[in-house]
Amino acid sequence: PSCFGYPLSIFFIVVNEFCERFSYYGMRAVLVLYFKYFLQWDDNLSTAIYHTFVALCYLTPILGALIADSWLGKFKTIVSLSIVYTIGQAVMAVSSINDLTDHNRDGSPDNVSVHIALSMVGLILIALGTGGIKPCVAAFGGDQFEDDQEKQRTRFFSIFYLSINAGSLLSTIITPILRAQECGIHSKQRCYPLAFGVPAALMAVALVVFIVGSKMYKKVQPQGNVMIQVCKCVGFAIKNRFRHRSKEFPKREHWLDWASEKYDKRLIAQTKMVLKVLFLYIPLPMFWALFDQQGSRWTLQATTMDGNFGAIQIQPDQMQTVNPILIIIMVPVVDAVVYPLIKKCKINFTPLRKITVGMFLASLAFVAAALLQVQIDKTLPVFPAAGQSQIKIINLGTDGATVQFEPQLQSVNVMPMESTGYMTFETSQLQLLNIISGNKTTTKVIKLPGENRHTLGVKNNATGIVAELLFDNVTSKPEEGNNLIRFINNLPNTINVTMGDTSFGRLESLSASNYNLFPGGRKDNIMVITNSMSCSVISKALGFGSAYTIVINKCSADTLDITYSEDIPPNTVHMAWQIPQYFILTCAEVVFSVTGLEFSYSQAPSNMKAVLQAGWLLTVAVGNIIVLIVAGASKLSEQWAEYVLFAALLLAVCIIFAVMAYFYTYVDPNEIEAQFDEEEKKQAKKDQEVYEKQAEADSRM
Repeated sequence: PSCFGYPLSIFFIVVNEFCERFSYYGMRAVLVLYFKYFLQWDDNLSTAIYHTFVALCYLTPILGALIADSWLGKFKTIVSLSIVYTIGQAVMAVSSINDLTDHNRDGSPDNVSVHIALSMVGLILIALGTGGIKPCVAAFGGDQFEDDQEKQRTRFFSIFYLSINAGSLLSTIITPILRAQECGIHSKQRCYPLAFGVPAALMAVALVVFIVGSKMYKKVQPQGNVMIQVCKCVGFAIKNRFRHRSKEFPKREHWLDWASEKYDKRLIAQTKMVLKVLFLYIPLPMFWALFDQQGSRWTLQATTMDGNFGAIQIQPDQMQTVNPILIIIMVPVVDAVVYPLIKKCKINFTPLRKITVGMFLASLAFVAAALLQVQIDKTLPVFPAAGQSQIKIINLGTDGATVQFEPQLQSVNVMPMESTGYMTFETSQLQLLNIISGNKTTTKVIKLPGENRHTLGVKNNATGIVAELLFDNVTSKPEEGNNLIRFINNLPNTINVTMGDTSFGRLESLSASNYNLFPGGRKDNIMVITNSMSCSVISKALGFGSAYTIVINKCSADTLDITYSEDIPPNTVHMAWQIPQYFILTCAEVVFSVTGLEFSYSQAPSNMKAVLQAGWLLTVAVGNIIVLIVAGASKLSEQWAEYVLFAALLLAVCIIFAVMAYFYTYVDPNEIEAQFDEEEKKQAKKDQEVYEKQAEADSRM
């Protein structure tokens, strides 16, 4: 059955691929934040495990190709590994259910190791599944066409790539939105089960769709794997060369010619071409090392930024969508506009030059990321180091106050109802505080625990100066753009405070509540209940990632009078500033990735495509392993310095590649194939003649 001149089975394959890519990229988009916020890992461990997973996903395709070509055939491989994959996605969704081990219902898992174990099992199954299917699906689609449908086949691959990008684009937009929802049975938190559950459901759909089309597929029998032949041929050549290492044996033109005793000339010639291309692949992993950090380091960078785009609030993991959106725009633009323009300028933009430019651009993108990181670092708060303490002062009274930090460290004036920023002191030196307000003075002896932040509330009352030293239990900036908020009761009597749905409980006069976490950028209703009345006010929109102390000054029938004191400044660098680095990296991907595979296929015989695809995927896997090594070995504490290091490494590799490319000579595999065909014909003719002569001689006898 066919439709628009295409085999009908193709539509099942395209839908299957769309669902599979949606499932994979959706899960991958929220993965690093799942590690960080749910499993509570630090940035470095999250990055390391993320890249280990991606590397696995690109190593397993080689396994998948071997299984399909030598044993099960493509159809059975796709089905059986899709089942493994679906189970993996389901396990991943279960591992992120907080209520699974949260017996005390405080909103965080009691037994994190159960969740870690489950998610690692899930990730391994997913890596096996996605990797095993990857090389089979595209090739299986190609198998559906007859030999005379070359044009349709090419068009199919374009549609196929479009479905990959559409799947990854939609899922990178949708799964972070699902993650940002609040859900949970006993306590509300970020909805990871939904963010992993939807990809799992889509994977199940992909599997069903693929099986439904089963009757229509053209199923090619497994034909043995070229990779194994190539490896055997290379192995035999090396062994044979080693056996004949003494001087008396004549040299051969190329070391692979030592395989000619056992393998035919054609395979040897093809292997030479493949190895020539694979040699060029050696520098390529460095590109992927930078490219794949979009999902790890760049997403973590976005968590420290301001995602407020006016009407909509962007999640940090949604910034990754910039890449697929730009790809969909850039590929046609580059093909239709940029390349023809370069051609007009009489520049010969060869495939290898394109790849070199791609590497250069990627390293430029990381320079942009480093510059941005420097700007972000300026906005991050500095917390007290070992041996230091920090104090800020809030004046709760109606008179100005002066606080002297003794012995002779510093003296600060604070206006009425105002507050200072945090001041840093050596814990061991600070012993006394002298507080002068109005015409009164008081002295407070203090002994601080060190390495903490404190707030000093000062008020000149009728009875004298009240000075309360509060302990600020905050050691880092609020994550995910959330706000930390606490209240100080500046009324004479005890009150009850609620903000939104969160109750802060009873607050004595001149005491402070603990900090509570709120979603960023919202305006909430603050309600205060005193003995005699209740009053409320809508808070101002507090900036993303900030912490505030809200002082309650006056509660009258209609209004509540409050002042805000900023403890941690909000994220001020806007997420839109990440767009330039994404744009440069996408340009790099367009000239690098698209060209790379086309070039490989043009430089080797058609039956060797599987070997080249394996080599290409291997470069991605090695690239992700490089991230682990570099990030682990370089003990760089500054994130911007790590970005610069990666940029420098890629630049060095880019120069090496340019030199290699300069010495590369392009070949036309078809010509070489034709020569062999020609020789075989001649040989056959000769054999025929010999046979005929022999037959003639026989008949005479």
